[in-house]
Amino acid sequence: MKDGRLCLGTVQFGLQYGINNRCGKPSKQQVFSMLDQALESGIRCIDTAVAYGDAEELLGEYGVGLKNLKVISKLKPNLIDDDCPDPEQVVEQQVRGSLKRLRLDSLDGYLLHTPQNFYNKGIMAGLQKCKEMGLISNLGVSIYEERHALDAAGDGLIDYIQVPYSVFDQRLDRTDFFKIAKRNGVRVFARSAFLQGLIVMEDDRIPDHLNLAREYLKIYDGIIAKYGMSRVQAALLFSYSNPDIDYVVFGVDNTEQLLEDIEIVYSKESFRLCRQELSRSFANIEKSIIFPSLWTK
Repeated sequence: MKDGRLCLGTVQFGLQYGINNRCGKPSKQQVFSMLDQALESGIRCIDTAVAYGDAEELLGEYGVGLKNLKVISKLKPNLIDDDCPDPEQVVEQQVRGSLKRLRLDSLDGYLLHTPQNFYNKGIMAGLQKCKEMGLISNLGVSIYEERHALDAAGDGLIDYIQVPYSVFDQRLDRTDFFKIAKRNGVRVFARSAFLQGLIVMEDDRIPDHLNLAREYLKIYDGIIAKYGMSRVQAALLFSYSNPDIDYVVFGVDNTEQLLEDIEIVYSKESFRLCRQELSRSFANIEKSIIFPSLWTK
C-alpha cells in the first residue's frame, strides 16, 4: 500500500492533545510502533513542531527511519516580537535547534506557527536564509484565518501552507485560495479533519459549552448514514477527496487509529454524492465551533 498524500501529525506524540483523547500521551515504544506502521504503509511525510512537547526529541530518537521521511517542523509560536533586533538570527537558531533535536541535517519544510510572523520581513528573510543554506528545502506558514491564507498564497515566497479544513470548516472553499495556491506552485497541507476529535465524539461526552456542536453532529450523522459511512470515514474523506489539497495532515493516539485511517483512504470508497451533501449542509459554521481556541469552558 502506497500513498503520497497522507502526512502524519505528531502533536499527540508530545502532548496529551484533543478534546476526545482518552488514551493520554503514548509511550516512546508506542510512538515508534506507529512510525514503523506509517512507513510500512507508505506514508512519507511527517509534521511536527517545537511546540509539541517532546515530539521532536522522540522523533530524533527514532533514528534512521526518520531519514526516509519528509519532516516538517515549525517555529516556536509568539517567539519573535516585531521589535526584535535580529529576527534572522533567531530564526536560524530555532531551525538549528529543531535539526539538533530531530538529529537531521536538513528539514523538508519549516513553517511559521504564528501566522502574523509572515508579515515580519526580518523573520521571512531568516527563513529564506535558512533555505539558501540548505537547512530547509521549503518554507511556509500555518494559518487560521482566510486573509492570512490568501496573503501567503499570493506572496511568491511561500512553498507550503498548512490550513484548517474539515466538514465543518469549509471557509477556504468560498475564496480563491486554492486557485491562487495552485497558480503559484504552493503546496497545501490540510489539518484538523476531525476538529481535534470533536467530530467523532460521543454525544454524552461533548461539554455543555459546545452544545451547538451536538446539533450539527446530529445532522452529520443523518447524512452519512444514508451513504453507509462512519463519522471517521466521512471526516477524513472530506479532506482527502479535495483534489486541491496536496497533503492531509492527520494525528492518531494509537496504532489502531492509524491503521483505520490508512485503510479509509486506500479503500477507494465512492464519496462524491456524500461529499456534495456535506458541502451544502455545513458551508457556514460558526467560528465558536470550528476554532478550538474559542472553545470556552
